[in-house]
Amino acid sequence: MNNVKLLGAVAARTLCRVSLQQCGVPTCVVGVSRRWAHTQTAVQPLTLTTQENGIRTICLNDPRKRNALSLAMLKTLYNELTRDQEELRVIILKAKGPVFSAGHDLKELRGTENKEFHEEVFSTCSNVMNVIQDLPVPVIAQVHGLATAAGCQLVATCDIAVVSENSQFATPGVNVGLFCTSPGVAVGRAVPRKVALDMLFTGHPISAQDALLHGLVSKVVPDDQVEEETMKIAERVCDTSQRVIALGKASFYAQMALEKKNAYRFAEKIMVENLGLEDGKEGITAFIQKRKPEWTK
Repeated sequence: MNNVKLLGAVAARTLCRVSLQQCGVPTCVVGVSRRWAHTQTAVQPLTLTTQENGIRTICLNDPRKRNALSLAMLKTLYNELTRDQEELRVIILKAKGPVFSAGHDLKELRGTENKEFHEEVFSTCSNVMNVIQDLPVPVIAQVHGLATAAGCQLVATCDIAVVSENSQFATPGVNVGLFCTSPGVAVGRAVPRKVALDMLFTGHPISAQDALLHGLVSKVVPDDQVEEETMKIAERVCDTSQRVIALGKASFYAQMALEKKNAYRFAEKIMVENLGLEDGKEGITAFIQKRKPEWTK
């Protein structure tokens, strides 16, 4: 029996060496390469975050798992969204690889896990989605490729979404016996009800152009122009008043939850409040004087 195991181990090592040689890797570094690869995988950050001139870019960095929104990814994303907001003006969410996000990590949602763990996953996901719209700065989704289930939910939740022509969006949970109920909250508020239910009941993906037609995304551009177009929007936001943007974003989401007449009453008060801001006064004065406004922040 021991000889059989030994022969099996030798055969496996030989096969590994042959495969690596075919890829151009010398056999003398096979052991080092395998240890290095294991180390790299172990320490690879789930997100890559940079910030310059008030624009924070958060890149989902788990393409091997199709940027799945695992509990660890959701917690990391929440921390990156909410930290150090003093100089923050805009957040851009993008992803590494051909899939923006395939949604929840289904391996975490198998019945072998306990109910409390599942509750934490969905609660943390809801916290991420809520904080995106609660933040005082615009959050822009920059999408290449596929966004499904909670990944589609993430796109629908962002304030603006700039996507490539080859992008697709789906809520396919029904195909694996897990209806996309949480994604339906965001998708159902972004597109007409019958479009949302078609997506939820069939799981069929919609194209970037259909997503634009129905209001799921803001702009569809050629693949090589997605980043440029996203930065144009982000830089334009940075030219405006931080305080006015914060007031405007919070007010928009608040009035959307109101009946029309109450929404107008609410908006009236916000307009008066806006006029009372230093930047409100400065903006109108600068317009009348035909000069560039000098915002307080």
